[in-house]
Amino acid sequence: MPHLKYNPATDVPDLSGQVILITGGTAGIGKETLFVFAKHNPQRLYFTGRNTAQAAQIIADIKSTTPAVDLTNRLDILICNAGVMNVPPALTKDGYEVHFGINHIAHALLIKLLLPTLLRTADAPGSDVRIVSLTSQGFSTHPGGGIVFKDLRTTQGSGLMKAMRYGQSKLANILYAAELAQRYGSKLTTVSIHPGVVRTDLLNNQSGLVQFLSFLTHPFSMLTPEEGAYNTLWASTADKTKIVNGEFYEPVGIRGGHARKSRDRKLAKELWEWTDKELEGYHI
Repeated sequence: MPHLKYNPATDVPDLSGQVILITGGTAGIGKETLFVFAKHNPQRLYFTGRNTAQAAQIIADIKSTTPAVDLTNRLDILICNAGVMNVPPALTKDGYEVHFGINHIAHALLIKLLLPTLLRTADAPGSDVRIVSLTSQGFSTHPGGGIVFKDLRTTQGSGLMKAMRYGQSKLANILYAAELAQRYGSKLTTVSIHPGVVRTDLLNNQSGLVQFLSFLTHPFSMLTPEEGAYNTLWASTADKTKIVNGEFYEPVGIRGGHARKSRDRKLAKELWEWTDKELEGYHI
């Protein structure tokens, strides 16, 4: 893996006492991230996923090498990893455009519900609490205005192409992470990261044309799922003094290229306020 100067075995520190939650942990980048964390002695690992059988196998594999740990009321690292890409026009069960509902709204709700625990953990001596949100360079395909708020409760199928709907949701990941840092930066470190172009089911399930174009544009930099986890691991565990709170990073630990709306502070504030209103009925 000469093109990525990162070694999880040595670059991920000891995680004793830390509690970690990762969404989308049953396959691809999430699964690889989970297995690396398990090797570094965390107090407890939580993960979500849609594949129950795979989840059971992962738990069995980790327990075979990692001792059982106690329940806890803290959370040190939250990784918002789950997502969809370029799926047909549809609505989530809650009535949102499917990319936006899964990639942004679901994680925003999770963050809202876990925020009291994250902030309580941050108040403990020696804590270093982080939220890592996976986005994509594909954010640059967002529609001209950035986010079409008025149509987010429609499929947007007649107005936006798949890539634009996906880009809109990935732009939201960048903006929401930046706004979290603005509002809670004194206690939490929040960043968005691009994992790279990774050969996971997310790519394998794309059309032949999309897969061909991915190989054509990244002939020497297509990553394995194991490599695709590196930037997540870096953002979760690197020395905090090397991280700019609220920033967007590309592999590994490189401040990412911004385009069009991704540094728009007004749009970030609008997204925060819109999201907060949408989620105001949800409480623990």
